[in-house]
Amino acid sequence: MKKVSIYTDGACSGNPGDGGWGAILIYGNHKKEVSGFEKDTTNNRMELMAAINALNMLKEPCEVDLYSDSAYLVNAFLLNWIEKWKKNGWKTSGKEDVKNVELWKELDRLSSIHKIKWIKVKGHSDNEYNNRCDKLATDEIKKNKK
Repeated sequence: MKKVSIYTDGACSGNPGDGGWGAILIYGNHKKEVSGFEKDTTNNRMELMAAINALNMLKEPCEVDLYSDSAYLVNAFLLNWIEKWKKNGWKTSGKEDVKNVELWKELDRLSSIHKIKWIKVKGHSDNEYNNRCDKLATDEIKKNKK
């Protein structure tokens, strides 16, 4: 199984507001940067979209180290929130509908294809790839404001 590192970040100008996401996929000596934009969205949605879009680029099942500064994204898997949500019919422990449910379902599907290790990184610090993803995301917002 190929081993891939993925760095992701999402950003929003206003929350909700215009949003961008960025991701970097690293396989051996190869690096690929991808990014996207969405109107009237939230920061959390952009964090999830970054991971989804990056994982969807993988052409075969891979072993993935996925780095994100989003506790929302990483903890859903590390703390098994996603399994609890599925058991509860996609409801939170407070019986509320899980927000962004279609994105969580897609991440759950992707998690069944790839062996993903979810890794929380500190945002806006000294991680060059996280900082680059942040720039990709914020550049998408600027580019689309024109």
